[in-house]
Amino acid sequence: MTVQNVGDAPETALGRAARTLMGGGCIVYPTETFYALGASVGSAKALERVNAIKGRPRSKPLPVIIGDMDQLAQVLDEDAERWPGLDLARELMDRFWPGSLSIIVPARKDLPPQLLDARGCVSVRLTPHPQARQLCLAVGTPLAATSANVSGDPAVNDLGDLSPAVCLGADYVLAGDPSPAGGQASTVLRPLKGREAVMYRAGAVPVETLVQAGVRLVEEA
Repeated sequence: MTVQNVGDAPETALGRAARTLMGGGCIVYPTETFYALGASVGSAKALERVNAIKGRPRSKPLPVIIGDMDQLAQVLDEDAERWPGLDLARELMDRFWPGSLSIIVPARKDLPPQLLDARGCVSVRLTPHPQARQLCLAVGTPLAATSANVSGDPAVNDLGDLSPAVCLGADYVLAGDPSPAGGQASTVLRPLKGREAVMYRAGAVPVETLVQAGVRLVEEA
């Protein structure tokens, strides 16, 4: 495990982090909310390592971040035009991305199973954190972005609070500038049809803001 601060040598640090990910490794890196543990969505073995490092149940899908809207096509089902929630999802993306709103969308059939829920969906957001976005773009793929902590422990936004077990299990630790803001994790919802959506986690995007945007939150069917 190697730690390198972005503020010391941004190009070198980001380049090494990207090379680690492209080589099938997993790293700790900053997001706008907390430090994340992740890997390229193209490496099922690395994603499995992420779960093992965290002690995360395999039944719990790993969330994903993208670096720009072009990368959405790497996780969104090619047949998403037939998805009843597509119009609302696009509206929310336009309004809240880049931002801490994770939207559950139907996934491409070739995505690794570690990213998929029982419906074959994936949770994705366009992160506003500059280093996280640059990493996605440098690697050329979206990244898994689960919190960099042992499962059940609090998420961490300070480098010094990272779990030694997580840091030693990862191949690289990127100390970001800016540091994660902490506070709340991303809000997670799944558009259904029309203006309806199911919220799975209240977070950084307040419920009131979504309601003001015309979203009608409903219970899981």
